[in-house]
Amino acid sequence: MDREAYRNCCSLVKITRQSYEQFWSSHFVDYIDKDLSYSKFFRKYLLPNHPCMFSKRFTQEWRCRQQWVTEEGKPNFQKLLQEFDQTPVPVANCNAKEYNANPKQAMPFKEFIQYWKEYIQNGHSSPKGCLYLKDWHMTRDFPEHNMYTTPVFFSSDWLNEYWDHLEADDYRFVYMGPKGSWTPFHADVFRSYSWSANICGRKKWLLYPPGQEEFLRDTHGNLSYDVTSSELQDKSLYPHSEEACQPLEIIQEAGEIIFVPSGWHHQVYNLEDTISINHNWLNGCNIDIMWQFLQNELSSVQKEIEEWRDTMDSWHQHCQVIMKACSGIDYSEFGSFLKIIADSRITFLNSCSSSNSSEYPRHQSEALCNLGSYHAAFDLQRVAHTIESLLCNEDFKRLDHSTMILQPDALLQQIKDTIQSTNFALLYI
Repeated sequence: MDREAYRNCCSLVKITRQSYEQFWSSHFVDYIDKDLSYSKFFRKYLLPNHPCMFSKRFTQEWRCRQQWVTEEGKPNFQKLLQEFDQTPVPVANCNAKEYNANPKQAMPFKEFIQYWKEYIQNGHSSPKGCLYLKDWHMTRDFPEHNMYTTPVFFSSDWLNEYWDHLEADDYRFVYMGPKGSWTPFHADVFRSYSWSANICGRKKWLLYPPGQEEFLRDTHGNLSYDVTSSELQDKSLYPHSEEACQPLEIIQEAGEIIFVPSGWHHQVYNLEDTISINHNWLNGCNIDIMWQFLQNELSSVQKEIEEWRDTMDSWHQHCQVIMKACSGIDYSEFGSFLKIIADSRITFLNSCSSSNSSEYPRHQSEALCNLGSYHAAFDLQRVAHTIESLLCNEDFKRLDHSTMILQPDALLQQIKDTIQSTNFALLYI
């Protein structure tokens, strides 16, 4: 982030996002084929929450594009088997429905590739159904492979930074699927951003701007599983489907990277045999969307078990437990998440201001060093704003703060002290 972007953003309390009407009226997203500064991407796409597509020139040096793909542009099964062979991988059955997703099972990578070869030979059909290797933590399982490099545009990644710190999980995935495999209608975890790069093959994306998904719920409030289904024409099942805009339809070619903003629901098809890499990620630009999502999730849980409220002394804590089981996080862990992100930036800014060198301290993460002090200061301001919102939240007030890693008042003061003590230094960077 440069000085101008920081000055424009550092005083933000609530990020104002422009209307999404342009997308459903023009059915067009920007295609980026030339060099683009991070600051421009930040201002034009991250802050306003707008999608875009990057050309294949941004992935042409990746090892996976050179090694996992044949000269004909198809998956290189031989090379893939040499690398992964008996590795267990998660495989979904696209012909089966389990709630609003496809059921998954673990199988050896070799077995999936054998299935895939037979599926192609049988004219892209199989009595086993259409199987799709998805949500495979390949980077976590094989950190030494270095098959790709996260583009700088997506490097302010609080979500994976947090999980890397815990050494417990990550949200970096590999997908491999035959022609015809697909992912049902959904929005990404915690309403995060995602970026998805096609290593080979082509995808079709159907995207709906935030809010449009409300028209695509059935009479019970359940989100549509398949937005192309004729069921949506039945007003007795989907009374508001006609009010929804037409989806933004995007064809993603081999090598291209799509940026999917927060809260954009989408449905995705593999038009050819396809390999892709996908990251879910969060940062200061969409942390408010995540926080609103968590409040909505808790509210839904509270409504579901409202009848037991007066019979349980620990009703509020039970709501947190159920919320975490459903969404993957509760308010306490959200607080821990904010503290980990803040601590690293406080350390970074203090190190920068006390260093006589013009270079950033080498013990800090590569992403922080590349993004620089202005970005670290912006991140801290966004964390501070979120903590202030937490302190005003009645459900957060009811929790036992003494057991939390986050001590909100203390961290807020630490952030304010850091911003004040480093502002002068920032002017000279």
